[in-house]
Amino acid sequence: MSVENVRAYFRQFSREKDIIELKLSSATVDLAAEHLHVEPERIAKTLAFRGEDKEGAMLVVSAGDAKIDNKKFRHTFGFKAHMLSPEETLDLVGHAVGGVCPFALNKDWPVFMDESLKRFGTVFPACGSSNSAIELSIDELYKFGNAKEWVDVCKGWQEES
Repeated sequence: MSVENVRAYFRQFSREKDIIELKLSSATVDLAAEHLHVEPERIAKTLAFRGEDKEGAMLVVSAGDAKIDNKKFRHTFGFKAHMLSPEETLDLVGHAVGGVCPFALNKDWPVFMDESLKRFGTVFPACGSSNSAIELSIDELYKFGNAKEWVDVCKGWQEES
């Protein structure tokens, strides 16, 4: 079970007991926010994309109210955004859709954190299952998620000027 892999992963940081397992599904941003009693934008969603080599994977973690901006994605990474299918996500990343997170991955895939997260003190990423989460500071999310760098590849979260 994926949540057990994440729990084992967090043991090295003495944070395994901080994983929240809900009785109800938190598989979507709205469900997670409702059951965790937080604003939807504070849910850190992890999106799995086909990697640059077209066979591997890469992850982008963003705020719950952010959407991938295809133009920004292409400009940042040099290729078009192609999300992995649910089957590919489970196979390559090791977590099923609804519980995808940057922790305890099947392989050392590159993880990027989107700027949309920086406006919060803490956020709630999933922990490998459709009913788990953990509250982490932005610095902890970056560290524990083994992020490569901060990127600006999302839209819809910034106030219009």
